[in-house]
Amino acid sequence: MTRPTGDDTMPHPHPLDELPALISVPHAAKLLGLARASAYRYAAAGELPVHRMGGRVYVITAKIRPLIDGSEELAA
Repeated sequence: MTRPTGDDTMPHPHPLDELPALISVPHAAKLLGLARASAYRYAAAGELPVHRMGGRVYVITAKIRPLIDGSEELAA
């Protein structure tokens, strides 16, 4: 008889846990299953949580968690 290793009971880390606090818009687009251009449109419209720094636009990783979890959706 084999003993359970406990792997099935361990909580799996969230995919965002290992990402930096800010990620590029194209990276966020890939995580969200969006086209790059669509992600930039959502960012410009304020639908995607972004932080502008040094002339660049970054997506705030912690704030897209509900979008990835499916508990929130982007407006069409």
